[in-house]
Order: sequence, then structure tokens, then C-alpha cells
Amino acid sequence: MEYHTVYLGLGSNLGDRRATLSRAVQMIDKLVGAVVRRSAFYETEPWGFDSCHAFVNAAVCCRTALTPRGVLLETQAIERALGRTHKSEGGHYADRTVDIDILLYDDISVDEPDLKIPHPLMRQRDFVMVPLGEIMG
Repeated sequence: MEYHTVYLGLGSNLGDRRATLSRAVQMIDKLVGAVVRRSAFYETEPWGFDSCHAFVNAAVCCRTALTPRGVLLETQAIERALGRTHKSEGGHYADRTVDIDILLYDDISVDEPDLKIPHPLMRQRDFVMVPLGEIMG
């Protein structure tokens, strides 16, 4: 079986944010692939919209046998299981219990309507790059 390295960005700004992210990491380990590195949790301000709810963000690296599309489907299922009811649409961001983004998958590029790897906005977002830098170092 061939394994791939995937980096995921996680965020939450509703409910028990740290517990939700911890649960998301456990589910990623079970459903996506073995989590081999996890960043610290970082408290950050909302990006792209106004909210009185601060985010907690983190990044994980895992080894997966899934395709990029398979990773997307599993992370979306994890989001739903943890209370995420809808994705941001048309660039309109909103408060969320959990958000899981695929940041990198091996060294490949994917450009499909609902799946872009590397994540196109990650370099503009310190809340992604700081935890990602911690686990890529």
C-alpha cells in the first residue's frame, strides 16, 4: 500500500474549541491516516469576516493511503460529525464549530472546482502558516 503525506489546517470558533479540535485530530487519525505531528493550539482573530468569537487553530501532518479526493470526503464527514452544518459559500465566511482544510498533499497540485491543493490562501494566513511551520520544521 502506498502512503502519502498530507498536511491539514484546523480551526474552530464556536463551543469548546480546544475539545472540538482535539476530537477532530482523533477522528483524522482514525479515518484519514496516522497523525504523525500536531502543532500547538493557537488563538487567533477571525479572518475574512467580523465575529466576537476568536478562533483556535492548529495543523496536523498525517500519513494516508487515501487519494486527495478521499481525504476531502473524510474531512468533510468529520466536520459534519462535529456539528459543521455548511461550508462557506461565495467567499462568505461565518462562525463554525470546526473547519478542516487540506493544505498540502505530497508535492502534488490539484485544481478542481471543490478541491485545490496546495490550499490557495494558506500563505496569506498566519493562522495557517504559523502552526504549519511548527510541524514542517
